[in-house]
Amino acid sequence: MLFDKIKETTAFIQSRIQSTPTIGIILGSGLGELANALIVENTIPYSEIPNFPQSTVEGHAGKLLFGKLNGKDVIMMAGRFHYYEGYDMQEVTFPVRVMKALGVQTLMVSNAAGGMNPAFKVGDIMLISDHINQFPEHPLRGKNDERLGTRFPDMSEPYCLNLFTKGLSIAAQLNIPVQQGVYIGLQGPTFETPAEYRWLHTIGGDAVGMSTVPEVIVAIHGGMKVFAASIITDMGGMEIPEKVSHEEVLAAANIAAPKLSAIFTELAGQI
Repeated sequence: MLFDKIKETTAFIQSRIQSTPTIGIILGSGLGELANALIVENTIPYSEIPNFPQSTVEGHAGKLLFGKLNGKDVIMMAGRFHYYEGYDMQEVTFPVRVMKALGVQTLMVSNAAGGMNPAFKVGDIMLISDHINQFPEHPLRGKNDERLGTRFPDMSEPYCLNLFTKGLSIAAQLNIPVQQGVYIGLQGPTFETPAEYRWLHTIGGDAVGMSTVPEVIVAIHGGMKVFAASIITDMGGMEIPEKVSHEEVLAAANIAAPKLSAIFTELAGQI
């Protein structure tokens, strides 16, 4: 039973740490730079954690980090889980459930994404204002456990407007140009075709990726506040199609990661 697994995993983690994290951070592909800003107090490999999946994707380290970020107690996922890896949605989002049980109130999420807005360019940071869920399975499908959240969560503000506004202000103060827009979540693992990029932009998307949406839905279900950002690692749907590889995505993410790390670090201090 999900609730029992959460309790077991939470108890194990609490036996290994001294702090009570109030902020949870999920690092996307190539965004390990943010871990360098963390004053690490404890590290737990996913392989040691009961009921935890294992990260199988290059660019995802596969460990939980605990420590201080700009004075705040933080739990950081260095490596996330994806639906395309073969995990079901309950497994993909399990760490978010555990974060909530550990005391996390605010979830900060990063990802690498393909840009579709012609005003964007590779290396841009996009603060996520909203999302469109195009995954074939919903993370809340099935019997609802009221101990975890309500049956029908309100999604009128999936990304906390107050945190979003603070993020924009911080970026301006740090002289970091940022975009803002709608993220579309697809299952992957193929990158999108030129026609799919154009269609996704037509239905309201500015960037597209293979993560984030399930985690955000579960965070909202659990009553957490969410801030999220994408690094635009490739552009799709343009007149001349561009080939894209995972290696190129990681390279582009690594270049922009210090800027996103600075925004996350400052925002953590203001929460």
